[in-house]
Amino acid sequence: MITKQDKNQVRKKRHARVRAKISGTTQRPRLNVYRSNKHIYAQIIDDTQGVTLASASTMDKDFEGTASNVEAATKIGETIAKRAAEKNIKAVVFDRGGYLYHGRVKALAEAARENGLEF
Repeated sequence: MITKQDKNQVRKKRHARVRAKISGTTQRPRLNVYRSNKHIYAQIIDDTQGVTLASASTMDKDFEGTASNVEAATKIGETIAKRAAEKNIKAVVFDRGGYLYHGRVKALAEAARENGLEF
């Protein structure tokens, strides 16, 4: 009998491979994306100090609209870029979290780029 691997376990393995090569520094923190079925989350992390510098998600109180579509991911990308600009963060390293660069993850990344983040 052929057993199918759990999608989240495969994603976690892929993310671990990427994280072995990518880390955020004080000069270039890491923009991490986590995507669940209902929500999308973005964090800017300084891995040398182990500190989250800025975050945005569809769970925030000031977020309005549907939380699980491309438009929501675009809004979160804009929000994280604005919050990064407030903290004088211009350049980041993009960590897609093991997800494919497609759909909501791509929309978030492109919106963050359009609003001033460089990666």
